[in-house]
Amino acid sequence: MGNQLNIDFTDLPNKSLDTFSISNVNDGSNRLWIHFSAVYIFTAVVCYLLYSEYDYISALRISYFYSSKPRPSQFTVLVRSIPVTSGKSFSDSVESFFSECYPSTYLSHSVIHRADRLKRIINKADKVYKGLVQPKSEDSTKKISKRGCCFGIFGRKAEPVDQYEEDLEDIEGNTRAEQSSVTGEEVPAAFVSFKSRFSAAVVSHLQQGVRPTDWQTEPAPDPQDVYWPFFSASFITRWMCNVAVIFACLIITIMFIVPVFIAQGLANLTQLETMLPFLSGLLKMKIVTQVVTGYLPSLILEMFLVLVPPVMIMLSSIQGHVALSQIEKSACIKMVWFTVWNIFFANVLSGSALYKFNLLLEPKKVPELLAVAVPGQASFFIAYVVTSGWTTTFSTELFRLKFLVCRILKGGMCCCSNEELEVLSNPYHRQIPRILFFSLLGITYFFLAPLILPFVLIFYGLGYIIYRNQLLNVYAPKYETGGKFWPVVHDATIVFLILMHVIAIGVFGIKKVPLASSLTIPLPILTLLFNSYCQKRFLPSFKGYPAECLINKDRLDQNDPSILSFHERLATAYEYPAMEAVIDSEASETSATTPLMRGYR
Repeated sequence: MGNQLNIDFTDLPNKSLDTFSISNVNDGSNRLWIHFSAVYIFTAVVCYLLYSEYDYISALRISYFYSSKPRPSQFTVLVRSIPVTSGKSFSDSVESFFSECYPSTYLSHSVIHRADRLKRIINKADKVYKGLVQPKSEDSTKKISKRGCCFGIFGRKAEPVDQYEEDLEDIEGNTRAEQSSVTGEEVPAAFVSFKSRFSAAVVSHLQQGVRPTDWQTEPAPDPQDVYWPFFSASFITRWMCNVAVIFACLIITIMFIVPVFIAQGLANLTQLETMLPFLSGLLKMKIVTQVVTGYLPSLILEMFLVLVPPVMIMLSSIQGHVALSQIEKSACIKMVWFTVWNIFFANVLSGSALYKFNLLLEPKKVPELLAVAVPGQASFFIAYVVTSGWTTTFSTELFRLKFLVCRILKGGMCCCSNEELEVLSNPYHRQIPRILFFSLLGITYFFLAPLILPFVLIFYGLGYIIYRNQLLNVYAPKYETGGKFWPVVHDATIVFLILMHVIAIGVFGIKKVPLASSLTIPLPILTLLFNSYCQKRFLPSFKGYPAECLINKDRLDQNDPSILSFHERLATAYEYPAMEAVIDSEASETSATTPLMRGYR
């Protein structure tokens, strides 16, 4: 092979696409300089758009902050790893520490209690309550003979209403007993509130104790955004969980290569006939060949990919995050890089006949390897855009087939009460990586195989219409993101640009235009410098609001007569949901269809 991959693009499969790709340009042709200019112009345009969008979203964050009403998260910090003091409870330790260190700004605190058993009781009561309110027939005191799933064909018979009432009475007694005994089970974590936003921001960013692992502070999430299970975890436990999650992600990434190889085996007809010679006769049929090599690989890959987002959410939830938004953002980042590696790189390298593992160990050969392998997968990714983007993504969003099937299997559409209908929130960890992956295809194939661009542009055009409708009319946000997902999109786009530059360097080298290859080398360096500038210029605004804005907002609140009542509500804003549950015992004297449980989340 020598010092260079001496392989021409015309040796690659899918020769019908050569007319629409850079492989149709002769080696050393002056037309390659048009592609070179396109790379520079495209990079400049994308960087300009990224800068403009970063600036626009940053301004929106400040505007939203000034227009928003006072929120508990703006005045509160989360304190973890509270030191154990002999003779003092965690609540007393927090009270004495912050009243001494911040006597003029400290307002109140709420220590977190371990109430997992109480939460399980509340969840059980919630299920019984739903079973009680579901029957709407006139004779509700009789035993309901309707079955519970698949339109009443299968499943066990529903319990009589009297049985539900007895279960609720038992749960009522257990809940009251548990609520009275759980007050002493404190964990070393608390929400501490202050009189001003500026004071809370200062406390959240300062090291409080001599030991960095004690009195750890961070901005508190909104009450509806809190994720409760991991508050009792110690510093070492959270660190070990983070290490375990990293290894788990690596194992999942390696295991996912198996379905990628299966998909690529179907996409390569020659390899498929070699592996399964008894199918050679069937594979000679044109329609079978088009289905097997065109659509089936993408569908198989998409079926396996659907299983990954829930796994990433589960892994992110055990990393010690205390907010649902933090968990979803962490899962989103994992999904972005998982998608880039397993859908792009794994398909490119496994699908190329030029793939050699030892080449990956030589950094100098990486541009040449990608320059040969990436164009060879143009047809596969065009089919992937059609099957995954146009068909699967949009049909799933419009028709909600997954939830329709689940609803039918659970109890049938006619058996569902209004109380069971839950408004969904936008799955950022699932949608953002998918959208970014099509950006990756558009950026990398921009100068290699422009035929893919119309397919990507149609995807974004339809996606704008569909997702705009979903965000405005379908999804109900669980939390306010405040644009915090934009840095993930920005950083991923920068990586995609650099990948395009690396491929361009290899392509121009193979096409025997060494000067163009050398002149492309400054592009990734300039792109990294641009990214560094954007991070210095905009990223701090996404980590926290500026002190100037916090002080100005606090001054405006001094003239707000409702701020005092808001300060009073801060003391109970972060109560554990199970601790807030209240059972209305008088409801048992009402009709059988009246809810016995009220006031709990």
